Amino acid sequence: MKTNTRVVVIGGGVVGCSVLYHLTKLGWSDVMLLDRSELTSGSTWHAAGGFHTLNGDTNMAALQGYTINLYQELEKITGMSCGLHHVGGLTLADNQDRFDMLVAERAKHRYMGLDTHIVGPDEIKKMAPITNTDGIIGALYDPLDGHLDPSGTTHAYAKAARMGGATVKIHTMVKETNQRSDGTWDVVTDRGTIHTEHVVNAGGLWAREVAAMAGIYAPLHPMEHQYIVTDEIPEIYERDEEHPHIIDPGGESYLRQEGRGLCIGFYEKPCKPWAVDGTPWTFGHELLPDNLDKIENSINFAYRRFPILERSGVKTVIHGPFTFAPDGNPLVGPVPGVRNYWSACGVMAGFSQGGGVGLMLAQWMIEGECERDVTALDVARYGKWITKGYTRPKVIENYQNRFSVSYPNEELPAARPHRTTAMYDIFKDLGAVFGHQFGLEVPNYFAQGDEPTYETPSFRRSDAFEAVGREVRAVRDSVGINEIQNFGKFAITGPNARAWLDKIMAGRLPQPGRITLTPMLTPKGKLMGDFTVSCLEEGNFQLTASYGYQEAHYRWFLQHFEDGVQVRNVSDRRTGFQIAGPKSRDLLAACTRDATDLKFRDVRQMTIGQVTCTVQQVSYTGDLGFEIYCDPMDQRQLWHTLWDAGQPMNITPFGMRTMMSLRLDRLFGSWLREFSPDYTAAETGIDRFIQWSKNTDFIGRAAAEAERANPPARTSVAFEVDANDADVTAYEPVFIDGEVVGFCTSGGYSHHTQRSIALALIPRDKAKDGLEAEIEILGKMCKARLITSPLFEPKGIVTTG
Repeated sequence: MKTNTRVVVIGGGVVGCSVLYHLTKLGWSDVMLLDRSELTSGSTWHAAGGFHTLNGDTNMAALQGYTINLYQELEKITGMSCGLHHVGGLTLADNQDRFDMLVAERAKHRYMGLDTHIVGPDEIKKMAPITNTDGIIGALYDPLDGHLDPSGTTHAYAKAARMGGATVKIHTMVKETNQRSDGTWDVVTDRGTIHTEHVVNAGGLWAREVAAMAGIYAPLHPMEHQYIVTDEIPEIYERDEEHPHIIDPGGESYLRQEGRGLCIGFYEKPCKPWAVDGTPWTFGHELLPDNLDKIENSINFAYRRFPILERSGVKTVIHGPFTFAPDGNPLVGPVPGVRNYWSACGVMAGFSQGGGVGLMLAQWMIEGECERDVTALDVARYGKWITKGYTRPKVIENYQNRFSVSYPNEELPAARPHRTTAMYDIFKDLGAVFGHQFGLEVPNYFAQGDEPTYETPSFRRSDAFEAVGREVRAVRDSVGINEIQNFGKFAITGPNARAWLDKIMAGRLPQPGRITLTPMLTPKGKLMGDFTVSCLEEGNFQLTASYGYQEAHYRWFLQHFEDGVQVRNVSDRRTGFQIAGPKSRDLLAACTRDATDLKFRDVRQMTIGQVTCTVQQVSYTGDLGFEIYCDPMDQRQLWHTLWDAGQPMNITPFGMRTMMSLRLDRLFGSWLREFSPDYTAAETGIDRFIQWSKNTDFIGRAAAEAERANPPARTSVAFEVDANDADVTAYEPVFIDGEVVGFCTSGGYSHHTQRSIALALIPRDKAKDGLEAEIEILGKMCKARLITSPLFEPKGIVTTG
């Protein structure tokens, strides 16, 4: 057996074989896959084999589309059959919310180039006559949906990889993964040790155990999943064409033709986690004992939706485990803090997503970045705070909600609260209604009087609308206060701190006592971050950015680490408050004997009451405002100082819903909305913060310079929208002269100006003030006018410079 190779992929399921193939496709042939048994020995062999493009995340939908289109390429390359059946699929809606979700998804598909359609009950009945359409409003039809042969497809990936030079070793048990001091790995197997530069964990059901060999916790858990294959059904095998797929969210089921009968599977509410204390190494081509009692209610519902099932015999029951991450998406990419260790785990929908996962991981490893934003599947979306005790209830919740409506304002309750600040009980007593970000409880708004203490999930303006409007008015009229724990924060210190940051950041670095705003770019010029950089003193910088993206940012910093610099993630070691509004300076002055004559983008140390703080004049609300940072142990004392002093000023706590409304008044973009790895600085307008005059060859400079010389075809703009009860959230198509030319990146309602606002990407040559357009919101064409001036200008302060 080879004892040296560039990459070792552990796990021979569909995902591991896809990774292996894509590494060879992108040019690396010295790669090896190891499996302790045969290929497909985990979840792959008993998978139902269905595939579809529908996914609430557009990047995930695109990767699923890539995966589906790849199968014909595999067949052509290898001469093997993947057993493809492109039969089309229907996703049913039996209530208005489900129908709204499907209509919103169809709108996204317009600019994605996906040929999907909304169909009514009569069309459903023609396509799938076994369906009882009573109570059905409509469905989304996707002609790409279908199913395949799981084993044949996996072996086709493996053969294509071998043809590209890869090695596949089965019956080779990995016992240990040990990292050497130079970052390479020794993979110890029962057939010898292999030295490799990179390790890819594609362990599937055993991914937790494989990760543990390297001292890594993989937040995954297997769930028992059951589907049934019926006996022959004349109404099925006598059809002229194969029966389409049907997803019935109301019945928590998916259904497709299997031979001369039907296959139906369930995501039942009384679900059951499997292998709680670890997946046995002896498990392989076994199934779990049948448990029809668990799916009894689901079966009874299916009898009503598809009455033919009640008259059909059961041919086979397939009951096996599949592995899920807490949010149901894969865990892919370089594991933060562990050099050359890659995750390709938790790909529950392997035959919808496996090809896209393999492509993204191969691009990441070989080219250093992916062609699209992979935040939804990035392993770095979970931090060191995550535990087995958190993972299991979240996985259960995700399984139970697999076919549930996904709302833009929904906050799922399992395993919460998990992480809280010292302010949690104080905020709760003030009526805080919490959301969560990166495991942290974050106030969305504060309910007062008759305002709802639970925000009902909705595609339309929610029942928190009035509460958010009240908070907005308080900030604009007087002073508001909110917590800034949910900022990612990094301390960059050392004699080479400035020189290093000058290479990492594209923008100008501040002098001591000042702050600047700067993008951080990838080598290809895509956005990797949107940062505020504060120079507390020479050689001592604080960086603030997205709290939820902190592990990805920290991983990036470590990948570009140099001597003479210390990089510390202090996101949870520096906390505090933002105060904003026309009276915020008065409030600050009432709490300190230090001078409060800060100018815009000044930063200074002050004593606020009894607490030593770092104070900087900047605000995401677009008004006069200050960010006040302190030690977490001092946070409650700081709160009481500010809160008590603010009472004569009608100080009002506000949450993230209010923040997102306030930022629209200034047309401010938001990370992972307007600014993300999908876009370049020039596309989003953040290139105005690039310091072109500096001599440093900062990361991404060449790509950014090229776009400066030849501006990209699209640009970020703002629209005022004629909307009634629903505003833009994201990815709604923008029509100009009846043609889809762009899409919305985010939007919402500006309570201050009482206008609906959308931020969007459209062709640069059409971006003229006053441009008339239309934006599709929940199936309704809403008139929109392009605007170039902010809706709000704060009085008495300078906001530039």
